[in-house]
Amino acid sequence: MEAADPGSELTLIQERRENFEYDVADHGDRFLIRNNGDGAKDFKVSETSITAPASENWQDLVPHVLGRPIGGMAVVKDYLILSQRTNGLHQIRIIEHATGKSFDVDFDAEDYAVSIQEGREWDTSSLRFSYTSLTTPSTVYDYDISTREREIRKQTEVLGDFSEDNYQTKRISAPAEDGTLIPISLLYAKDTPLDGSAPLYLYGYGSYGIIIDSNFSSARLSLVDRGYIFAVAHVRGGMDLGWDWYDGGKLLNKKNTFTDFIACAEHLIEKDFTAKGGIVASGGSAGGMLMGAVVNLRPILFKAVVADVPFVDVLNTMEDDTLPLTTMEYNEWGNPQTKIFYDYIKSYSPYDNVKPHDYPHMLITGGISDPRVTYWEPAKWTAHLRDSKTDDNLLLLKIHMDSGHAGASGRFNRLKEVALEYAFILKVFGLSETPH
Repeated sequence: MEAADPGSELTLIQERRENFEYDVADHGDRFLIRNNGDGAKDFKVSETSITAPASENWQDLVPHVLGRPIGGMAVVKDYLILSQRTNGLHQIRIIEHATGKSFDVDFDAEDYAVSIQEGREWDTSSLRFSYTSLTTPSTVYDYDISTREREIRKQTEVLGDFSEDNYQTKRISAPAEDGTLIPISLLYAKDTPLDGSAPLYLYGYGSYGIIIDSNFSSARLSLVDRGYIFAVAHVRGGMDLGWDWYDGGKLLNKKNTFTDFIACAEHLIEKDFTAKGGIVASGGSAGGMLMGAVVNLRPILFKAVVADVPFVDVLNTMEDDTLPLTTMEYNEWGNPQTKIFYDYIKSYSPYDNVKPHDYPHMLITGGISDPRVTYWEPAKWTAHLRDSKTDDNLLLLKIHMDSGHAGASGRFNRLKEVALEYAFILKVFGLSETPH
């Protein structure tokens, strides 16, 4: 369509087709198109003339690289700016239109998260992005592409005497059962001993392709200042390392998510970040399913488990297609009306695999108004655990009577939920001292 002629005909760039995604930006007399065509599951960038936009005319500009997903692009007069990941970490790549030369914005930290903030200026060499890490509050930078210098524009204030110099962040990898290396993000105070004596908080999710980035949290420092090591296991089922990373933790590969998490816990023990029985594991929703699976598989690794709004009655829920989310979830877990999926889901569904053995201390939560994980899932799972477990450890169930899947609304009500979780952890570990 000609912008100067409102009555002109619209031009279709590409018809919809199954499993094909693309987005378009214009640059002069051409379109730049981020797309997953021709098997580019982690995306590539193509170009084509504005006058001939159909896909048969597309030419690769930035080729597809498996495991290096391109998440987005921005276009200004002189530069193409790509948001992508390498080895699971954010990367900003800048390509000069005139020469094709490219470079990556340099980030010195081992572990961090970055997001581009697109502007409205066309003829500019300035790029704005937001940067954060487990030790760095969210910080907005203006970056001069021509000089490669950056300037802080804003940083989230942290109350008190916080200094990121007091903390250390690392990124390590744990070998999974099949040899795949699973990234782990770590945060700890610099005076925390790394001799196996520290308690460790291990978070995991691993579903729907969701990536758990290394964002800053001031609330988390309450544990870290008491000597806890905070860790995130970037298990398969997320999309940290591209589509294959997601595919490797869904449907008939779902058990990889659970064994990856266990491998991360064992590796952290082996490397003396903590000791067996010194870990509190935490996850919510599909991450709550992860918690339910690992306590059935390897309960001895964990001192305690926090499972928020956990999706644990997987088989029964996926068999009930009257529930609003069930049929759309077939893409993630499979349809149990098919025997191979029925058998596989039944083999890991946390509720269906509770058995008589010792379980860690457990805090289980639910929301009375939760439409995604209905409150009776954590309730019936708790009842089944109480009937089956052979230990005297704490098993607490908290159903929030005024919240849904995402927890309480409002900053302070949300902090009360965090306080409940941390109080449980400190009680179980017998650590009540004030932070150092």
